[in-house]
Amino acid sequence: MEQFITAANGILWSLPMVFGLLALGLYFTIRMAAPQVRLIKDMVGQLVGGGSSSAGISSFQAFAMALGGRIGVGNIAGVAAAIYLGGPGALFWMWVTAILGAPVALAESSLAQLYKHKVRGQYRGGPAYYILEGLGRHWRWLAMAYAGATVFATVVTGPQIQANAVTAATTAAWGWDPLWVGLGMAALFCLIVFGGMHRLARTVGLVVPFMAAAYIAVGLVVVAVMWQEVPAMFSLIFTSAFAADSVYAGMLGAAISWGVRRAVYSTEIGTGSGAQASAAAHVSHPVKQGLAQAFSAYVDTLFVCTMTGLVILSTNSFNVLGTGEGPPIVEHLPGVEEGPAWVQIGIDAVLPSFGPSFVAVAVFLFSFTTLLSFAFYAETNLAYLIPSKPVQRICIAAARLLLAASMVIGSVQTSAFVWSLADFGVGLYTWVNILALVLLSPVAIRLLKDYDRQRRAGQDPVLDPAAIGVRNAHLWEQIHAAYERTGDVDEAMDHVADTAPDTRAITVVPRREG
Repeated sequence: MEQFITAANGILWSLPMVFGLLALGLYFTIRMAAPQVRLIKDMVGQLVGGGSSSAGISSFQAFAMALGGRIGVGNIAGVAAAIYLGGPGALFWMWVTAILGAPVALAESSLAQLYKHKVRGQYRGGPAYYILEGLGRHWRWLAMAYAGATVFATVVTGPQIQANAVTAATTAAWGWDPLWVGLGMAALFCLIVFGGMHRLARTVGLVVPFMAAAYIAVGLVVVAVMWQEVPAMFSLIFTSAFAADSVYAGMLGAAISWGVRRAVYSTEIGTGSGAQASAAAHVSHPVKQGLAQAFSAYVDTLFVCTMTGLVILSTNSFNVLGTGEGPPIVEHLPGVEEGPAWVQIGIDAVLPSFGPSFVAVAVFLFSFTTLLSFAFYAETNLAYLIPSKPVQRICIAAARLLLAASMVIGSVQTSAFVWSLADFGVGLYTWVNILALVLLSPVAIRLLKDYDRQRRAGQDPVLDPAAIGVRNAHLWEQIHAAYERTGDVDEAMDHVADTAPDTRAITVVPRREG
């Protein structure tokens, strides 16, 4: 089993995936006129505007839910793994991936909003929905593949690495038994997740900003105390990123590959996961939520992942394996496995007796909010796959219980095995979503142009699907019709949220529009 997963990851995460994601980000950057730079003000503005409805959650709640999915074990253990396998320069390529990936996040989240549906009284959407509605029924197989792969990854493979990281950190800090930690997390997860989407959104919305801010603040304290090491540290990052440092000669490919790979796992850029939270938001134009999700990529990588990397590098709390066989080419922590322990040691070097406990709490919060988001993503895709409402309810409940069981199983597995499982699951649905984004890129670009046009005219953008040649955006057609009657976009959105019947993503044209 382990050999099969390793071989499959070698294919799924090969150079075509790495450079394909970077190329897609560059393409959207050019065609959208660098929205990751020119629309930063709008990105931040979307986090404080808008409200929720009976069918949808607020823009900030959707942002927080997606951020909860993004900020997880990848922000601590993932960064450590990237440095161990790709050298300090991997951190630079994580930054590149976040900057080029922001327009990708904007595109996929805007598309999810555009083609959202109302399922069991709540807005649902994501790649499975926009593949079918945007590309036509002859692409149904691709939509089904995405939905099935996402359910598998969020219910079986992904939860295991999250729970495993928590048990590693709590064992190092307090000596807790991994099995009991896994059981406790599973029990708490079930108490929260069976409360429904709104309770989930409120929980994540409260926890995510606090945990991210606290982690960044502690990281800044460590870097400030180690300020004399900062110039040499940044020099090491940039020189090793291009294999210009003699110690890391020959590691250019590893730095790029592992930097992109771990950035994708951490930010979920190109995977379509964050887009599923975006579809639930209550906004007047799809691009508004796309901008909020693009900003979450910055928060995840440029702030949280960067803090992890800077703490590790500034305190020399890292090892680097190198490209050949044999011992590590850099070994500051002999015998210490890459992961949360590196950050615990780094913080402890500056704030004695504080690092292990703080990182254990941070890893728990980061991982637990990711698990809550996994539950939402699994439910969204099961709602797509299963038309029968009674069967939906049974399968969703079963998926939640299986997700909880995966947490318990992962808590007692080896770190290497659960990382391989997580990469396998993410790789499966990321390939599907990248293909969909390439095919639907004209629609995503038209959406942003429509948003820009209305903003330049001094208007609060409201989408009229027909005006930009988009069909099958059923809810948005109803919202715009209600808006034309009332002249009040908030009233129109509330009306549709309350009165629109449940729909399924099955009424489609036979080929892609535009």
